[in-house]
Amino acid sequence: MNLLTQDAPALPRAFGPERRTVMGCAVLLAVLLVLAVAGLCRGDTWNTPLEALAALTGRGESVVVVQEWRLPRVTAGIAFGALLGCAGAVFQNLTRNALGSPDVIGLDAGAYTGALVAITVLAGTSAQLAVGSVMGGLLAAAVIVLLSVRSGISGMRLIVIGIAVNAMLTAFNSWIVLRAELDVAFAAAGWSAGSLNGIGWDDLTLPLCVAVALAALLVGVSRAMHQTALGDELAITSGVSLGRHRMLTIVAGVGCTAIVTAVAGPIAFIALAAPQIGRRLTAAPGVPLLPSALTGAVLLLAADLVAQTLIAPIALPVGVVTTAIGGLYLLWLLIKEVNRP
Repeated sequence: MNLLTQDAPALPRAFGPERRTVMGCAVLLAVLLVLAVAGLCRGDTWNTPLEALAALTGRGESVVVVQEWRLPRVTAGIAFGALLGCAGAVFQNLTRNALGSPDVIGLDAGAYTGALVAITVLAGTSAQLAVGSVMGGLLAAAVIVLLSVRSGISGMRLIVIGIAVNAMLTAFNSWIVLRAELDVAFAAAGWSAGSLNGIGWDDLTLPLCVAVALAALLVGVSRAMHQTALGDELAITSGVSLGRHRMLTIVAGVGCTAIVTAVAGPIAFIALAAPQIGRRLTAAPGVPLLPSALTGAVLLLAADLVAQTLIAPIALPVGVVTTAIGGLYLLWLLIKEVNRP
């Protein structure tokens, strides 16, 4: 049952960041900037990079289009991708397993359940969606942890229980949509695909504030997260309070995925793929937060550009693209692990 357990993190050979980690992060940042400029150029019609950058400074004929339509979408892609990458890194560190991603173990489905309740029972305002998503994700996390408490937070048992909870919540969410009024059901079904279409600055104000708070929390627990990745015994001897640390990281991880779900709907596979891709690109020990966040932002921005271009002028929900590409990634991961000697 340890088929997909990630490799034990290697101890750093010297104090300070490894050179390849720094170079990998720099490359990811450069790719992210290129994709961001491409996102500012992409719309019903293409602008040149010079026209898009001029519009950012208030010059040219595309100021409103770039500043009010495309820039919020690019900002959402960067912020939401980074949040999903961090959420994946948090739970893959906690479970010490490459499958320990919030969209696999049912936290995305729990956040979606909370948001559906806010839509169908309450007024469905932005604040209600955010609170409902966080509460749904936390309840799902609590159920999974309680059911797997016998084997602790880490281990394949938690993954399997999470997959079962995910299946039950997915069925429950389908029942809620089927029982809802027709217009609400259509809105909920469309939103469930996960999309950045139509996102404006009004939709981003609260999520960006929460994202800053979550980033500060993750920075605060990052050192303890690295120590716990080396083993519970080593973490305890170095002064880490495991119970408090795990509670904080679970809250931070659920918050990261719930905020994205509240605004854009559930976007699958970014949280699963970004930490492992970032880890391999930077050769960093464990499942590091910064490479995961940068990789998540790169993946979501690239997927959104594909979603806008694939059958233009119709823009697909980005969740459709991430699901298709993520399925291939998961298949590759399984084949690679099965063939490992």
